[in-house]
Amino acid sequence: MSVEVFKWNETFPLENGEELVGFELGYSTLGEINADKSNVIWICHALTANSKPEEWWPGLVGPGKVFDPEKHFIVCVNMLASCYGSTNPDSINPVTQKPYHADFPMVTIRDMVRSMDLLRISLGIDQIEMGAGGSMGGQQLLEWNIYAPHVFKNIFAIGTNAVHSPWGIAFNEAQRMALEADPTLWNGSEDAGKKGLEAARAIAMLSYRNYTAFDETQQDDPDKIINFRASSYQQYQGSKLSKRFKAKSYYYLSKAMDSHNLGRNRSSVEEALSTITANALVVGINTDFLFPPVEQKRIAAHIPNSVYKEISTPYGHDGFLIEWDLLERLITDFWK
Repeated sequence: MSVEVFKWNETFPLENGEELVGFELGYSTLGEINADKSNVIWICHALTANSKPEEWWPGLVGPGKVFDPEKHFIVCVNMLASCYGSTNPDSINPVTQKPYHADFPMVTIRDMVRSMDLLRISLGIDQIEMGAGGSMGGQQLLEWNIYAPHVFKNIFAIGTNAVHSPWGIAFNEAQRMALEADPTLWNGSEDAGKKGLEAARAIAMLSYRNYTAFDETQQDDPDKIINFRASSYQQYQGSKLSKRFKAKSYYYLSKAMDSHNLGRNRSSVEEALSTITANALVVGINTDFLFPPVEQKRIAAHIPNSVYKEISTPYGHDGFLIEWDLLERLITDFWK
């Protein structure tokens, strides 16, 4: 399945006062839209994912799954600043005809949502039957439901929050420090910032999993004094990401995540959540170190038509990408 491109050729003002002179969004669709356009599923992806949810959510997206392209028209957009088909720091700046690199403007979750809503309108979609997203994808989903509350009938948000926490911002800042320690970050080479990105990903893995998950999967021969499994696992995760992702996009996307605050320039977080009209399934993960369940409970407590559920898993935050059977049951029961 190829990635389609939505082009916006007008000036796009950003929340920080800067602007993009147009932008592109890479997006993918699965299935066929029905006559009355009532079968739309819109999935928002997390930090380093892409617009093909059947690749990173295969237990939930695919024939016979809860998000079934044989029944539904599934849309997923590569968010602004990401490197899988959308305008990002390596894109050509129309003003200078050179890559943006460090001159790329900061974008927020709210900017991303506004850009996706323009795509929705261009596709002629007035209502979305189900919106879904975890982690940073859940942040977009919640923001979108406040920006355009008439659009969504049902939403499924997991491992996300209403305001990005100081704890989450601190993890992101540590990762950006690793990126900035790589002197190649802002140059124009193909592998710019590669070593910094690998270090940043290793830091991130500590927040995605937890003590128990590492203890269960990375135990070693007690006679070892070097070359530990936990060490090679961290090296592997860093190398794997650096082969498929761009360091500059990672830098800007982590900044966008830090910006997430549903209450910004609104009366309060609670009041903003109360304007969401969709039926909401909000799911917490009992071992989530990065987005602990207290954050999802706060969301569910203030969305009028919401239900809170919690899954138990040793995998921490990554549980939203792993525990497909648990999630499929929850979504199916909720949707009925």
